Amino acid sequence: MAVVLAVVSALMTLVGGIVAMRVRDHRHLVLGLVGGLILGIAAFDLVPESLELSDLSWLGVPAPMAGFACGFLLLHVIEQATAIHQAHESEYAPHRHRHGHGHAAQDPAAQDPAAQDHGNEQGKVGLVAASALVGHSFVDGLSIGLGFQSGSSVGLLVALAVIAHDFADGFNTFTAASLNRTDRGPAIALLAADAAAPVAGALITMLVEVPREVLGPYLGFFAGVLLYLAAAEILPEAHSRHPRVLTLCATGAGVLAVMFIVGIAG
Repeated sequence: MAVVLAVVSALMTLVGGIVAMRVRDHRHLVLGLVGGLILGIAAFDLVPESLELSDLSWLGVPAPMAGFACGFLLLHVIEQATAIHQAHESEYAPHRHRHGHGHAAQDPAAQDPAAQDHGNEQGKVGLVAASALVGHSFVDGLSIGLGFQSGSSVGLLVALAVIAHDFADGFNTFTAASLNRTDRGPAIALLAADAAAPVAGALITMLVEVPREVLGPYLGFFAGVLLYLAAAEILPEAHSRHPRVLTLCATGAGVLAVMFIVGIAG
C-alpha cells in the first residue's frame, strides 16, 4: 500500500511540473488548500500519534516534540544553505516591464554583462535547489513507508500530506531548474527524478523495519518538516499576488477537512 501511494505521490509531482510548464498563475487556491491540509495533518494526527507511540523524553521534553523542533529547524537550515526559496521566489513576485515610446521593450540583461552573469548564477542556484527538492521527495517516500509501519491510519494521512504538497514540489522543481534557461532538458530530467524519488524511498522501507520507539520521534520530526513547508513555502506562494479572502478560505477548508477525517477515523 505504501508503494502504491508513493506512485500516486509521483504522479502528483508530475502534475505540478506540467502545470509549471503551462501556466504561471491561477494555482493560489490549490496551494492554499494544500497548506491547510498539511497544517491539519501535522496538528491533528502526526503530533498526537507521535506522543502516543513514544514515552521517551530528552531533558524533560517529550522526544517527539524535540523531533518536531529539529525537523522544523533542519529544513530551515537546508533552505538557507541551498537557497531553495531564493531560487524560485521571483516566480511569485509582481512582474514589471519597461515599455519604450515607439520602440520595442528592451531586456536590460541582454545589454548588461553583469546582469547576464547574475542570470547565470541564478540558473546554477536553481539547479541546486531543484536537486535538493529531489532529495526531499526521497524522504517523503521514506515517511510514507514509516507511517504505515506506525499504523494504517497514520500511513494514509502521511501519504495524504505528501501527495498534497508534492504538487507544489513538482511545480517548484521545474520552475527552479528552468530559471534563466532556454533549454528545458535539465528541468524535465530533475522533474522525472523528483517523481521517482518517493517511490524509491517507500520501497526501502519494505526492506527495513524501524523499532517502534524510533517511530514516535520520527513522526514528530516529520510533523516539524511539514509545518515548515506549509508556513515558509506553500502558504507564502499561495498569498503572493492574489485575493487573500479566497485563499484563506481554501486554507481553512483544508484544516477543517483533516479535522473531519481524523474525527471520523477516531
